[in-house]
Amino acid sequence: MRWRNFVAVGDSFTEGMNDAYPDGSFRGWADLVATRLAAEAGPDFGYANLAIRGRLFSNIVAQQVPAALAMKPDLISFAAGGNDVLRRSFDADTFVPRFDSVIGELRSSGADVILFRFADVMARLPGQRLVAPRVNLLNQAVGDVAERHGAILVDLYADDTYLNPMLWSTDRLHMSAAGHRRVAGQVLTALGVGCDEEWLLVPPHPAPTPWLAARAADLRWAGQHLAPWIKRRLTGRSSGDLVTAKRPVLKPITD
Repeated sequence: MRWRNFVAVGDSFTEGMNDAYPDGSFRGWADLVATRLAAEAGPDFGYANLAIRGRLFSNIVAQQVPAALAMKPDLISFAAGGNDVLRRSFDADTFVPRFDSVIGELRSSGADVILFRFADVMARLPGQRLVAPRVNLLNQAVGDVAERHGAILVDLYADDTYLNPMLWSTDRLHMSAAGHRRVAGQVLTALGVGCDEEWLLVPPHPAPTPWLAARAADLRWAGQHLAPWIKRRLTGRSSGDLVTAKRPVLKPITD
């Protein structure tokens, strides 16, 4: 095992929404990966998770990246930009060079860096015609940057398994526990570390929903999840405004 510690950087995807521990806090793929790496490295293996839901790329770069580098980790995961592409203000000409620069900075620290091409979340959300091209651009940039800087790429977009709605939570945007387990398995595979085979098992697809029932479900989803999201956009608020990082300090998993 060549990694003595691991720092996770990003937004809700890395924070672990919506894979809940019994106490209601979030676990997610990064906690699962850290636990497995700690089992290989021993009790002194350190783990920090700086990710906060709702964070934009610029916030992550300004706040989390310096904190991560200060910890001098051996392994860093960086997943950012998903919230940016949901906004009309997304500017690829600005984003792509900045993304490249940040990953270059992380790699120059000597750390191994994990990057993600995001799964096709837009298959379940409205606005696909507008947002999907931005997601494709982001994924293309991630792949190019990973190759340029020698980062470890986990390509979730190439895995059609994520089209299975059982890998997503009821908000249709964040992964379910099964989704996070699969991501963890793919990350560990990319790192050359074994994982629990059950993490890669895929739940059966749900039976087709009758048209009227599906439309009723769409209306419930719009009221419970879409409307609050729109309200936050209009009022300039974020789901993570009152949230702090769940593991802001590099420390052993047992702490």
